[in-house]
Amino acid sequence: MKYSLIIPVFNRPDEVDELLASLAAQTLRDFEVVIVEDGSEVACEDVVRRHAGRLSVKYYRKENGGPGPARNYGAARSGGEYLIVLDSDCVLPPGYLQAVDDGLRADPCEAFGGPDRAHASFTPVQKAISYSMTSFLTTGGIRGGRRKLDRFYPRSFNMGLSAALWRRLGGFSPMRFGEDIDLSLRIYESGARCRLFPEAWVWHKRRTDLRKFFRQVFNSGMARINLWKRHPGSLRPVHVLPALFTLGVGALGLVFLAGLVLLVLGLVVGLGGATGCNMGLVVAWGGGVLMALALAPLLLYAALILVDSALRNRSLRVGLLSVPASMVQLTGYGLGFLCAWWQRCVRGREGDVEAFRRTFYA
Repeated sequence: MKYSLIIPVFNRPDEVDELLASLAAQTLRDFEVVIVEDGSEVACEDVVRRHAGRLSVKYYRKENGGPGPARNYGAARSGGEYLIVLDSDCVLPPGYLQAVDDGLRADPCEAFGGPDRAHASFTPVQKAISYSMTSFLTTGGIRGGRRKLDRFYPRSFNMGLSAALWRRLGGFSPMRFGEDIDLSLRIYESGARCRLFPEAWVWHKRRTDLRKFFRQVFNSGMARINLWKRHPGSLRPVHVLPALFTLGVGALGLVFLAGLVLLVLGLVVGLGGATGCNMGLVVAWGGGVLMALALAPLLLYAALILVDSALRNRSLRVGLLSVPASMVQLTGYGLGFLCAWWQRCVRGREGDVEAFRRTFYA
């Protein structure tokens, strides 16, 4: 068996059904599927059973411990030469495994991964979130694609490595968040070669609303500081950009409020009588200028996102939704980063910090 596909699951039988259907349609057939039910209340065992006739599939249940331990559990019970980790909310095009196999034959490596895309059937919100996580107008575009600004670090929605390397590294760490980046960092630290396979992409559904998306990226921002503490030297300027963006938005907000106060005061003075009328109007005008200066960069950035996303997705609605999704992606991550930095670097707290633990899979 050349490939073992490891898939942790938590209360997502419908998504598993769609994922297994896409696996049954793969053009390359030398693989097995290992499903690990991670303490689900709504099990997918019946779904797995329906696909058992078309796939070589193993199904296990364990107490909830998070995706990392679930993946380790499945990997320990797999028989493939290579392990491919997927999220249950992914769907694979028919040529996915063939693209992986072609990449390994053309240029062998011990670890690899691929990018993700939004399927036409995704909701407008999911497409907007996918845009925010893959566009170069946010920091998302640096995560995967044909051109890299840095090393490629596979993510757990589409990540592969040899079984031998998995055993050597001990799989995923106990980290609750950022465990996939931790493994990618340890892959490079071990001296193993890691490659991006641009054609081995998946459709990744991601979160279904902006509230859940905020919690996800906030956790990711916190995880980056935890990862830096575990792997000194791993922090890059791009990881700090969302925090700087968040601080910049906060500063512009203060400028806008100051301008609003001046505008109101100026109008009150200017319209209150002849005395000080001209001075009041000047103050009001100055306040309006401050408000405009504060809004201008944000409006320009929003316009760029709207146009780019609308063209890429061929939908004005998705373009409009991409504006708040991108703001959530940047400020959510930035706030999480700043929160963890304050706790671990300023206050000196030891050990990983985290938030929104109960929504890890949500």
